[in-house]
Amino acid sequence: MATVTPKLLSMHCARHLRPQNSGLPLQGSIARPSIAAIKSFLFPASQTPSSQPSSKPFSTTTPLQRRDPAGHTRFGRRGRHQVRHPRYYRGPLHPHQPPKPSDPSSRLFIPGPFTSERLWDHFNDTISADFMTLAYEHIPPGTPPVVRKERLRTWEGDSPYFANRPRRGPRGRDFLKLLSKPITFRNIPRLEEIIFHCYSDASLRDPMAINVASAVAQAVTGVKAEIHLAKKSVAHWGLKKDMKISVVSRMSGPGMYKFLATCIEVVMPRIKEFKGVRGSTGDRSGNLTFGFDPEIVAQFPEVEANYDMYPAKMIPGCHITCKTTARNDRDARMLLASFGIPFYGKMEDW
Repeated sequence: MATVTPKLLSMHCARHLRPQNSGLPLQGSIARPSIAAIKSFLFPASQTPSSQPSSKPFSTTTPLQRRDPAGHTRFGRRGRHQVRHPRYYRGPLHPHQPPKPSDPSSRLFIPGPFTSERLWDHFNDTISADFMTLAYEHIPPGTPPVVRKERLRTWEGDSPYFANRPRRGPRGRDFLKLLSKPITFRNIPRLEEIIFHCYSDASLRDPMAINVASAVAQAVTGVKAEIHLAKKSVAHWGLKKDMKISVVSRMSGPGMYKFLATCIEVVMPRIKEFKGVRGSTGDRSGNLTFGFDPEIVAQFPEVEANYDMYPAKMIPGCHITCKTTARNDRDARMLLASFGIPFYGKMEDW
């Protein structure tokens, strides 16, 4: 059979398999054998390893594979594109389990990313190694461990109300700082998410202004903006409850690094006498925020290219929050400074 050409093989198989397919209708003068018939002709049952008695006392086929609840076998062969998976998850005990989101047959599959952003490559190639060097703390061998103070204070006094009472917070503040560990290759701070927030004060006068803010946020970030409503009324601002007042876009992944690169390389250099971001910014947990005026938001390339599409007095300002995995503002500021964001003023190291 090794010397038979592919063209003669199908004719030879048809002559040999005609008695097996005698019940099927013929097309022309030669019957067309099925794929299963050709496989049985090329690989007889006596030569297949599955026909030989197995020496194993157990079967390696799982019950899910034998049952085949997804229905792959009804198409003649198993394949991931031959069945459409259920829309809803039916629980961990259901025989049919949906594929992982990375599987192309999954309903949650998102192709990409097709390119790698420059800032992401710069972080992996340069910043991560430099960050460990800058944050390195040398502890000589034999140095006794540092005894840390209690984070919560006890109640001192003879009052009977102090017994079994919860401890007090730190002196001078009502919050606890996050515990931070020495920086190693396992916990290098990285950028996790960027939140683009626009407050549209023009929507107090014109309700359609919120659509302009939503369009600007979506054009700049590439993410559909979420509209937020006012929680309560403020009379001297003209604000009413449940009024559409702001929009928020959340970025992650390659789009986040692309947006940050646009801010650093295009928008910030256009600001006249730009000092940078205040060093006192931060929420003491590694999240830093800075903002742009409406005139600066109009300098984004996505808005500037279609500037006539937006009413000039309805383009809002924005607040940009960079959410990092750092445990304090010092490490988060060091990370953003390595990307190219300048800081000025007193640096608050919480």
